[in-house]
Amino acid sequence: MASGMPLKVHMEVVGSDGKHVGIIDLVDGDRIKLAKADPKSGGRHHFIPRDWIERIGAHVHLSKTSREAMEQWQAEERPREAEALHRG
Repeated sequence: MASGMPLKVHMEVVGSDGKHVGIIDLVDGDRIKLAKADPKSGGRHHFIPRDWIERIGAHVHLSKTSREAMEQWQAEERPREAEALHRG
């Protein structure tokens, strides 16, 4: 990860293509938790590793494109009770 400004909650994360990936909800050690309220999230939290960060400025810039990041991010596990409610 390149040095720069510190990571902060509510910073926008963009891919190397400049396209929106998400909004930081929490920085948890080596992982960044993206907000589930973001339109790109599908209503779920997603995690990306800090080592994907290329640089930090006004936005967090990743070394991956937005498409690569969204294909490789890890979705937060839903509790079994929540899964049952979603299935109806």
